[in-house]
Amino acid sequence: MLTSREELDGLLRGAARAWLDEALAEAAHAASHPGADSGNPPWELRFASAGRHCGLEHADSVRALLLVEARPALPAVTRLYEQGTAAERRAVLLTLHRLDLGATALPLVEDALRTNDTRLVAAAVGPYGAAHLDAHGWRHAVLKCLFTEVPVEALDRLPERASGDAELARMLGDFASERTAAGRAVPAGLRTVLELTVPAPAPTSSTEEAR
Repeated sequence: MLTSREELDGLLRGAARAWLDEALAEAAHAASHPGADSGNPPWELRFASAGRHCGLEHADSVRALLLVEARPALPAVTRLYEQGTAAERRAVLLTLHRLDLGATALPLVEDALRTNDTRLVAAAVGPYGAAHLDAHGWRHAVLKCLFTEVPVEALDRLPERASGDAELARMLGDFASERTAAGRAVPAGLRTVLELTVPAPAPTSSTEEAR
């Protein structure tokens, strides 16, 4: 879970707080002067070094704050993702839903789902992925979580998207059968998702209730 700026102010020591203030000021300057910096703007360099200055436990939150403050366009977001470490990529994925990018950053989610890095997979199925993956892509994201043992609780809007999805239920059944045939355990989360795919019962009318 990402930490807010107010919470970070209470957690960071003086030098780290000062570094964060400067970094956010640079990000705000970039947002108000788009295209003013040639090459990588200063805040992007801060993005990469967030863990070193603010601690690895706060790096995701600091990077998310920088992204929100800088309001980068898709090319800059893509560059940060493609050139970043796994930790930096995770931070990008965790922040996509807070950036005004519509569905244009979906290729980054799809790239993360092609990896077996559980940190990236879990971040990819957060709010942004849940909002923009189509039905086919989302079903495969569910299976990816089960395959890589990412807890299904990481899937944002899981009850909503799984509800009544007969195709997802079929895919889960096939997945369970394949695992069983191979002598491998079926992930516990599979039953959780499968139960959500059962269509909700039709509402009962007052006349039927009276009978």
